[in-house]
Amino acid sequence: MKKVIHKLFWVWDFDKEEKWLNEMAAKGLCLTSAGFWTYEFEDCTPASYTIRLELLDKWPNHPESQKYIQFVEETGAEQISSVLRWVYFRKKTEDGVFDIFSDFDSRIQHLNRILTLIGILSGFNLYIGISYLYEFFVEGQMAMGISFLNLFAGLLGLYGFYRLFVKRENLKRERQIFE
Repeated sequence: MKKVIHKLFWVWDFDKEEKWLNEMAAKGLCLTSAGFWTYEFEDCTPASYTIRLELLDKWPNHPESQKYIQFVEETGAEQISSVLRWVYFRKKTEDGVFDIFSDFDSRIQHLNRILTLIGILSGFNLYIGISYLYEFFVEGQMAMGISFLNLFAGLLGLYGFYRLFVKRENLKRERQIFE
């Protein structure tokens, strides 16, 4: 039986999204498709799959990304879905541990990709928000609502950027301890 669930996760909470998807798999609902805030599941044997998410360097249909996806699939995993540059993989738990990021450096690189994305989007929204505020106060144009919306999105993104930045710095400290 198929089941569709709509749930929102912020980009910086990708680990919570992955945890939730694995909890669903543990309950016998395996992810078959993902979209913007939409997840499609089907019944399966509980805990039969492990789900992993990754933000790729390039779009999933780019030749470099295709090579990487093929490499991951050669380990026994399968690509379930992709949303923009995010890719969802699953692997049968009976085939062993499924960990895309097996060392500190790969985890840090992944966080760097997400930080870059959030930084660009936040900066863009802050720029637009400040521009519209300028137009409102200096030129008298009515763009206050758009300004506040963009400023809110930019500040929200900065919050997520900060959370991931702290997480990355903690990983760097951990890496130094183990070196």
